[in-house]
Amino acid sequence: VVLVESGGGLVQPGDSLRLSCTASGRTDSVYALGWFRQAPGKERELVAAAIWTGENTVHAKSVQGRFTVSRNGAENTVYLHMNNLKPENTAVYYCAQGDYCSHDGCYDSWGQGTQVTVSS
Repeated sequence: VVLVESGGGLVQPGDSLRLSCTASGRTDSVYALGWFRQAPGKERELVAAAIWTGENTVHAKSVQGRFTVSRNGAENTVYLHMNNLKPENTAVYYCAQGDYCSHDGCYDSWGQGTQVTVSS
């Protein structure tokens, strides 16, 4: 499975962004897609995850109410909708496919990442 992220950029505090993760290849083998982020000097952490063919989703407590993960099965794409962005959300955001869990060790394939910078 090949994953390609897009949608990152430089925004101001309070702005919104939508990240996209499109899967290609053996998409029939995908069980879950997770969005992770890694800020400079920090460990990679789960932001949200979704079951590829179901409705279950999970969001980190730090983003609940502001970020939402959704999927479009017809386009093999999972989105991360980010509202009311804050400077502390600045990071490289990655999507990954694997098991439905919060640990990055559960995920097998990773995208190249997309930079999100929140700054005034």
